[in-house]
Amino acid sequence: MTYKYLALGDSYTIGEAVAADERWPHILQGRLIGDGIKVELPRIIATTGWTTDELQAAIDKEKPAKNYDLVSLLIGVNNQYRGYPIDQYKKEFESLLQQAIAFTQDRADRTFVLSIPDYGVTPFAAEKDPSKIGRELDEYNAVAKSICGKYEVAFVDITPGSRKAASDPTLVAEDGLHPSGKMYKEWVDASYPIVKSMLEN
Repeated sequence: MTYKYLALGDSYTIGEAVAADERWPHILQGRLIGDGIKVELPRIIATTGWTTDELQAAIDKEKPAKNYDLVSLLIGVNNQYRGYPIDQYKKEFESLLQQAIAFTQDRADRTFVLSIPDYGVTPFAAEKDPSKIGRELDEYNAVAKSICGKYEVAFVDITPGSRKAASDPTLVAEDGLHPSGKMYKEWVDASYPIVKSMLEN
């Protein structure tokens, strides 16, 4: 059997500033294949800068089939960046998560969410109140984690690891903002045992 994988998100999922094979959904697919689990090239619905409502609009336009074996969701950083109300995120994230589950034929155990990384530690944010960014992203991630718990969806917390970029510039892409391929590999390291067990069960 060959599994179908849908990845929903923003710049962190499309892999802004890195090569296509360094995007974390592609790294994940390659690792699964290496373990003998056949997975098609991920279908990615993600664009740099998207907020929850913009991802929703893209899903409405593209209308993915409800026949995926695996769906990931990582969204919210641009809501925080633009100063949107967190209540808007809560409402729209929950709706997006419900759809993500529906795309796996209602299998919450084949759906997973990655937390929002902390861009406050990057050179880009050096003069933008990094501590405030970190606090607000912690609030966003707490909301996402709570909603994931409600639907029994796996929540992979990559945020603490993302903060290592404060002292390790190799974890940041050349644009000074987005994760490097090395960082994306660490995200896959964190999510891989969960995802592998999803597909094996």
